Amino acid sequence: MAGLAVRSFLTLLVVMDPIGLVPVFLALAGERPAEDQKRIARKAVFVAGGLLAAFAAFGAWLLERLDISIDAFRVAGGILLFLIAVDMVLAQHSRETEAEARESRSRQDVSVFPLAIPMIAGPGALASIMILAGESRSHPLGLLLVLATCGVVLVLGYLALRLAAPLGALLGQTGVNVVTRVLGVLLAALAVQYVADGARGLWRA
Repeated sequence: MAGLAVRSFLTLLVVMDPIGLVPVFLALAGERPAEDQKRIARKAVFVAGGLLAAFAAFGAWLLERLDISIDAFRVAGGILLFLIAVDMVLAQHSRETEAEARESRSRQDVSVFPLAIPMIAGPGALASIMILAGESRSHPLGLLLVLATCGVVLVLGYLALRLAAPLGALLGQTGVNVVTRVLGVLLAALAVQYVADGARGLWRA
């Protein structure tokens, strides 16, 4: 159980990258009043949390309906995470497209899009929590443990958004990029492990 908790926490922390959200949040809401920033951060985290919980709870059911094995999903998720990791190492945040970025800048409410989706609960986070939920089946109360660790990471994300201005001033863009690159290297290794585990399972099947 302890191993699952640590793996879940580190995986979701690396994928969601709370520090990497800081410059995005400042660009989208940095000039808004403090009360608006607090509301946007709270709503974004709640929406992302609801979506992640839904994928954790019903992801296995969805895979069964589509006749997709968890090992196949591990391989697909690992490849997706590796692509995200490459972007992180190169400090290129491609969780939203150029068109989405233009649309987000013109929106009054940026909490759901692009903050909750795809910045917090992006494809990598959704794939990761579905894989972790699948792995939790072999542990009693494993799913609750995965959801709890996800909640802890979301709280860290909320704190990063609430402290975006001082964090941005302290770290600067260079500091944010350094943290993101380190997390990107860890995510790349994790992605390779997912692919290896999934390929091993498919080979045995």
